[in-house]
Amino acid sequence: MKFRAEIDVMPLKALLDPQGKTVVQNMSNVGIEGVSDVRIGKHIQLELEASSKEEAQQKVEEACEKLLHNAIMESYRFELFEGE
Repeated sequence: MKFRAEIDVMPLKALLDPQGKTVVQNMSNVGIEGVSDVRIGKHIQLELEASSKEEAQQKVEEACEKLLHNAIMESYRFELFEGE
């Protein structure tokens, strides 16, 4: 079966996000007011084959843990879609 995982990797809340800080500081320069916080992360789309949804979830979890995120600085979450 084919699956697609949509993965979001974000910096941990306890850590400074310099990119987000720069964006929030410059929002008023482009006419956007009222933004108090911006966090910038990465979005990853992963297509995979697995025999079941449970196996697909396990593969995505393993990819995130071993390769796609840095556990010291980032958190992740994902959604899994079947047959796409």
